[in-house]
Amino acid sequence: MIFGITLILLSFIAVPSLLLSKKPNAKELLEKIEPYQGWIGLVCCFYGVWGIVFSILNLGWITTFPIWWGTLLAGNIIQSILGFMLGFSLINKYVLSKNDAAKEKAIILREKLAPKQGKLGLVGLIVGAWMIVANILFF
Repeated sequence: MIFGITLILLSFIAVPSLLLSKKPNAKELLEKIEPYQGWIGLVCCFYGVWGIVFSILNLGWITTFPIWWGTLLAGNIIQSILGFMLGFSLINKYVLSKNDAAKEKAIILREKLAPKQGKLGLVGLIVGAWMIVANILFF
């Protein structure tokens, strides 16, 4: 359930226009979160990567819980991508600072993913909600 909750929160940060259209006073909240957005993205990126590793380590769940396993893997892939996009500046500064080739590849990847951030955020909201529902239904 924690994977779903973090994905929903990350998706709200990634798609601020959706949140602003629903709640006009959400702009104040988003402005408060903005200085921490990079750190939130960095933590969520690594948390999503850990979720992918966790899914692969529990590959045996495919036989007993195939829907849950697929949902877990998809949600963590989306979370790691959104986290990478939001925490790109910090990842670039702290993780990739000594490797120029990796830094260039990361910049190219960021440029490819940037136009899709809104759509990924919406998909993240849906998958995150489904992760919570699936966790309640299957466990």
